[in-house]
Amino acid sequence: MSDAREFTAKHRFARITARKAGRIADLIRGRSVNEALELLTFTPNRGAAFYLKVVRSAVANASLDEAVNVNRLYVSDARADVGPLLNNRLRFRPGPQGRAMPFAKRLSHLTVRVREAEAAPEPEPQKKKARKQQKAAKA
Repeated sequence: MSDAREFTAKHRFARITARKAGRIADLIRGRSVNEALELLTFTPNRGAAFYLKVVRSAVANASLDEAVNVNRLYVSDARADVGPLLNNRLRFRPGPQGRAMPFAKRLSHLTVRVREAEAAPEPEPQKKKARKQQKAAKA
């Protein structure tokens, strides 16, 4: 795995909380890129649309390298880090008895890393092994 390259895509200052986006990151982490794109397309959560764009961008970054087989990519890391508050301050909405109640509009930094899966040698089918053992037993 040390010689495998990782390709990264980021969406910084995304207008979604890291907590909500983190649920979608957990959904796609470790899956193949094709499976992740399919899941994100049909996931109704708002964060899925953000991650759909970021995963597509990471695949596009990987496709620039001719040595990479895009069909064997998988999501090695997906995360949602906490960003700053919108305009770096709290907002206020009316509270009871004329008071002002603060609330925070949160941002997050979304990161996706993709990596090419290593090719594993294909196992020999069981039927061929059984036939070889039967022929050896008869001889």
